[in-house]
Amino acid sequence: MSARLVSLLAALWLALTTTLACAQLVERRVDIHSEGIRMSGFVMHPTVKDGTRLPAVILSHGWGGTAALLRPEAERFAQAGYFVLVFDYRGWGDSDGRPVRDEAGKAGAQRDLREVVHPLDQATDIFNAVHWIAGEPLVDMERLGLWGTSFSGGLAAYVAAREPRVRALVAQVAAFGRPVVAMPATTLAQTRASATRRARGEIGHPAPGVREIGNLRGAPIGEAFLRYSPIEDMAMLRGCATLVIDAEREELFDVREHGELAFQRAPEPKKRVVIPGITHYGIYTTARTQAQNLAVDWFDQHLKGAR
Repeated sequence: MSARLVSLLAALWLALTTTLACAQLVERRVDIHSEGIRMSGFVMHPTVKDGTRLPAVILSHGWGGTAALLRPEAERFAQAGYFVLVFDYRGWGDSDGRPVRDEAGKAGAQRDLREVVHPLDQATDIFNAVHWIAGEPLVDMERLGLWGTSFSGGLAAYVAAREPRVRALVAQVAAFGRPVVAMPATTLAQTRASATRRARGEIGHPAPGVREIGNLRGAPIGEAFLRYSPIEDMAMLRGCATLVIDAEREELFDVREHGELAFQRAPEPKKRVVIPGITHYGIYTTARTQAQNLAVDWFDQHLKGAR
């Protein structure tokens, strides 16, 4: 048998086994209600025998992302034996937005608030995703993990620090915020000035999808960031095993003030991995499989053995 034929047969066998493995996954669309706002999501899990309960992982996307972008991670974790929930934050993707009346000078003007970044609202959405998944008969709530990427790595840490049912956390290329005292004086003054004007009805919320920070889609609601600093919460992660994955050539923020400092402050058990040679977005391209494998190994270690 020629080497070429052997390679062809091996490729066909790999494709067949992959297809069969994927066929064993169950997927369905779901709605989650967060403060009365319908969020759209999907769940994915392996087929199981009656009475079996699975460890669960909730995935949350980064700044300006949507649930659809995390399908590769959902499939990887479901194949590894997890019940996986992925959802769109309020006002993003297929989720509904929060009605607001804030167009200055237009009495009664109302629209849905869409494609803005409000960390406290989004953290609340993750909390409600935890509440939702607790009602799933297949889920073992003693074995719950959160996975967040980029901006949502900090959001997942914020939630895990306040939700004792979360037993494992993976935060990859994560931004962990900063306390108010560490903000530049000019930024703080501008943020407070905008907050005052918005509170007095002089300005409204940003338009959907505005790019105010580099090429990131979605403008921040600045005053909400004054009350959001997960880097200050890391010591509260007792009982939650924390994995921090950083990019060696991170260009969006200083990892010494984010991933490195977050790791230092987190209690045991914890682990930090710096993937060499990649920038921030390399975690979604050349290093995607590596990052997925690191996450699966971490969840396997800290969730599959927990009963």
